[in-house]
Amino acid sequence: MFKNKYPGKFIAIEGTDGSGKSTQVFKLKEYFKIQHIPCYLTQEPTSSIIGGIIRGRLTGDWQTVSPTSLQLLFAADRANHLEYEIVPQLEKGVNVITDRYFLSSLAYGSIDIKDESWLMRVNDLFLIPDLTVILKTSIKTAIKRMRESDLKLELFDDEKTIEKVWQTYEMISKKYPNIKVIDGDQEEDAVFKEIRETLENLLLK
Repeated sequence: MFKNKYPGKFIAIEGTDGSGKSTQVFKLKEYFKIQHIPCYLTQEPTSSIIGGIIRGRLTGDWQTVSPTSLQLLFAADRANHLEYEIVPQLEKGVNVITDRYFLSSLAYGSIDIKDESWLMRVNDLFLIPDLTVILKTSIKTAIKRMRESDLKLELFDDEKTIEKVWQTYEMISKKYPNIKVIDGDQEEDAVFKEIRETLENLLLK
């Protein structure tokens, strides 16, 4: 993976489904707006054709794709995401916030693919974020939030899978730089306070 050489900062928010990622992404966007700092909000899978195929598999609308093929689709979607969306914004000095990035592929991909080194190699040529925040949320809280939301449950949204995904997140968080793990069971404002302080200390001095 390569470091960000562009004037804009690249921030990824990660965690299991129900961790509160999307809420914190929008809070970050509002924070940047108030500070008059340019920012761009995005997510993975993207809204591209490739991202649409991935979403079809995650929601169960499309069944016939192998775990290996799914991870290669994620990588293809990410390659396009970087080239046509993320990097152009960073080049302009705009800070980019993404809801999910390559750690999601490693964490969720490990459920069906046991070759960790292969998963890492597939993502090895991508840009590494200046800061990745992983929200550590209990299974009980994550399931409760998903049930209370109007979102359709996806492929990996069951308790055993969420536990496995979190264990992988915890393991890989020690292998990459600039990663901050934050307690996602707190009230959303308390979570955001930690994210904001981390951001200010590491990136916006």
